[in-house]
Amino acid sequence: MPPKILLLQVRNPGDPVRAEERQSFAHKARLDLDHIIPWDLLSGPPSMQQVRQYDALMVGGSGDYYVSKQNLPQFSAIMELLQEVATMGHPTFASCFGFQLLVKALGGEIIYDVEQTEVGTYPLTLTPNGQQDEVLGALPPDFCAQLGRKDRATVIPPDSIHLASSERCPYQSIRLSGKPVWATQFHPELSGAENRQRFQRYLNGYASTMTPAERATALERFKDSPETETLISRFLKVVFDYEPNGTGR
Repeated sequence: MPPKILLLQVRNPGDPVRAEERQSFAHKARLDLDHIIPWDLLSGPPSMQQVRQYDALMVGGSGDYYVSKQNLPQFSAIMELLQEVATMGHPTFASCFGFQLLVKALGGEIIYDVEQTEVGTYPLTLTPNGQQDEVLGALPPDFCAQLGRKDRATVIPPDSIHLASSERCPYQSIRLSGKPVWATQFHPELSGAENRQRFQRYLNGYASTMTPAERATALERFKDSPETETLISRFLKVVFDYEPNGTGR
């Protein structure tokens, strides 16, 4: 039976990325779209009881909101929900903004670091623990991944395992020790083409921190990253022993 996933999203009304993000998660999970149920965090978090109605929780990215600035409505309530999710060990995969939310909720630190912004496709390296991890260990020791961030973690939660890093960002992925909870600063739900489209959607937001030359250079930095596109389906295989017959749509 295919798992049902609750996807927490942070996208403004009318933002086309809302639908695109859901589609990307479905495709990389190799699930039909009706198995990815979106929840708008801008209207507040679900209850833990609502989360547990689904087999797993996934948390996506963000356009105009920053964990470092805590400018997301009901930020404290979202922190409390993620703390409860972690305590109960509810299966979770968090990406980018979701990674930052989880890190902050569980006692880590997130800073705004525009000088070390990563936008495009970047080389990452697994830590020794990452190479042994059930999910990320399926990747080669050095791999490419999709990124689009200005915030980054400087401290990870005390009960987490450091799995991957990049030159500009030492903490690119964690797993909670002994629990089916993973998070990546990078975007395993995105291909290079999807990430490029995402960057173009939010170009006005990047204009305040990137010169026209930097934006032009960034547009050339999006490459394929086929290895990371397997991670979400790998998560479902590890946690639920789920292997789909199709590719999702």
